[in-house]
Amino acid sequence: MQAPQADKEIDTRGLNCPLPILRAKKALADLVSGQVLKVVSTDPGSMRDFKAFCKQTGNELLSQQTIDKDFVHYLKRR
Repeated sequence: MQAPQADKEIDTRGLNCPLPILRAKKALADLVSGQVLKVVSTDPGSMRDFKAFCKQTGNELLSQQTIDKDFVHYLKRR
């Protein structure tokens, strides 16, 4: 599967819930509608956390991937 093109990337490796979500929320605020944020995390809980976050905020979860020990999330700003 081809990964979406990200306009901004943040590295939240080593951080546990809720920090990856909080960092993503702050990064999304700097983007304009339609831009894509890539979040790299090592927290296994981030898979469900980002699903819930997008459902609550209206941002679109484009894809989630597990690459080695990293969990990679692509969010599209609403």
